[in-house]
Amino acid sequence: MASLKDVAKLANVSLMTVSRALNSPERLKPETLARVQEAIRQTNYVPDLSAKKVRGAHASPCTIGVLALDTVTTPFSVEITLSIEETARAHGWNSFVVNMFSDDSPETMVDLLLSHRPDGIIYTTMGLRQVPLPARLLTLPCVLANCESLHDPVASYIPDDEQGQYTAVKALLAAGYRRPLCLHLPAKHLATIRRRQGLERACREVGVDPDQLDHAYMAFGDEHYRDIPDLLLAHIQRGRQRYDSVICGNDRIAFMVYQTLLAQGLRIPQDMAVLGYDNMVGIGDLFIPPLSTVQLPHYEIGRLSALHIINQQTHCDTVRVESPLLLRESL
Repeated sequence: MASLKDVAKLANVSLMTVSRALNSPERLKPETLARVQEAIRQTNYVPDLSAKKVRGAHASPCTIGVLALDTVTTPFSVEITLSIEETARAHGWNSFVVNMFSDDSPETMVDLLLSHRPDGIIYTTMGLRQVPLPARLLTLPCVLANCESLHDPVASYIPDDEQGQYTAVKALLAAGYRRPLCLHLPAKHLATIRRRQGLERACREVGVDPDQLDHAYMAFGDEHYRDIPDLLLAHIQRGRQRYDSVICGNDRIAFMVYQTLLAQGLRIPQDMAVLGYDNMVGIGDLFIPPLSTVQLPHYEIGRLSALHIINQQTHCDTVRVESPLLLRESL
């Protein structure tokens, strides 16, 4: 990769002149500037933005550093990181992502992030969770996306899981279904707890006792999605007429439910309605019939988190972002 010295040598100017061409071009004679720019083109030189920031160059764009815990492991990472980058670019900022996995040292990854000299930090996780924050993150403007701080007062932008599930179950009940089987994500998940609160609120509003419904919780770990068919069959074979619908903890559970119901000769939604959650990227419309589900607002979370840094917002509130119902043919 070409260096500043390579450009200076080719243009036959000093390093200071190349620096001025990059940071304060109006200070150079037009012919000198043209010579430096031609040297940059010929050498394919790429300015080192982090070095420029260390030198205090005013022409350097501001930068958002994204510390992404497990985010890259799911397709939803596209929504969050794409939104952050698009929002940053639209406002003349840059962004970069440092991926952190569960077995990484947080201190090491934070040092890597800070070595790029960001002007603000977005800490994002995949799967709503509460996280401890390394103290050094808080030396810069910091905001949390899709997670909450365990101990420190830091602004957070998270899905409104309680309201999202409430809206979805309310629509299910309004369509005449009164005997749902509830297949939840693992019981200790933060999203599971809040979604059940929304389910219970919707049920009680129409006189359905949520505690009288059958609730089953998936074990922790992706391998346990394969347990869903047996879990579902154990319920519907025990009393096929007892259930008229299945409320699924997410679209992956709904995918397993679809396969199991259809293999049993049951029609969706005529014999059994199915309700998902997440609007799994690229999949929701491919269910036959299309799956009614709730949209996780990851793109909006990314946008709002980026604007929090760009607009220098100082509040430390938890902002619950609307999770809209996508009503399709499975109800």
